[in-house]
Amino acid sequence: MSLNNFYFKDSNFFSLWTFLLCSALSVWTPVQGEVVVIGSNLPIIAALGDDVILPCHLEPMFDVQGLTVEWSKPDLKPDPSDRLSRVEYVHLYRDRQEVPDMKMASYFRRTELFMDDMKHGNISLKILNVSEEDNGRYRCFIPKLRSRVKAAVVELVVDPNFSETSTIEMLLLPRNLQTHDPQDVTQRNVGRSRVFVGMTFMALISVAAFAAYFSHRLVQKQKKHREDEGTQNQL
Repeated sequence: MSLNNFYFKDSNFFSLWTFLLCSALSVWTPVQGEVVVIGSNLPIIAALGDDVILPCHLEPMFDVQGLTVEWSKPDLKPDPSDRLSRVEYVHLYRDRQEVPDMKMASYFRRTELFMDDMKHGNISLKILNVSEEDNGRYRCFIPKLRSRVKAAVVELVVDPNFSETSTIEMLLLPRNLQTHDPQDVTQRNVGRSRVFVGMTFMALISVAAFAAYFSHRLVQKQKKHREDEGTQNQL
C-alpha cells in the first residue's frame, strides 16, 4: 500500500468522524425562540368564596386570539362504560369566543379569560367564588400551537382555614411561571434529555471511532509487516 493511499483512507475516516460528530451535535442542540406554554410552579391557595387566577401564559409573547384555548381538569376521566361520554371543559375558547355549551355545569358563569391580554400571550383563567369542589389540577392547552410544549398544569388548593386572599395576582409575574404539563415534554426536560442523548451518542461514537481507527492502524501495520517479510524472502 502506498503512503498516499494510506493517507487517503485516513482522510475518509476522519471525514466520517466529523459527519457523525456534527450529527450528534444536531441531536441535542435546542431550538431557540420556540413558543412554550408556561404555568405556575407553586399551587394557588385560596379561601372559600375567593376569586382566583390560575396563571398561564406563552413565552416569548405570542398572540393567541385566533387559536383554541382549553382549560380542563386532567384528573377527570370519561366514564369507560359509556362510549358517548366525554370530559367537559372548565373553560373553552374557540373562534375568538367562549363556548359555554361544552363546559362543566359547576363552572357555568364562573370562569373567564383576560380577552384583552390574549394578544400578549396571557391565557390565565379566572374562577369566581371558589369552593372545595374546585380543588385539584387544571390544565391549560393550546392544541394547534406549533410547539413541543402546548400545555401546562396549575394546581388550585381551596383551604377553608385560609383567611387571607392576597398575593394571588403576584403569581402572574412571568418569573414565577415555570411548571409545565407532566404529560407534555417541557422545554427544560427536552433540553436536558437532548443533551443527555447527544452526549451519550457522542461518547459511543468516540469509542467506536477510536476503536475503528486503531484497528485500522493495526491491520495496516500487520499487512505492511507481511509485505516486508515477503520482500525479504524474495531476496
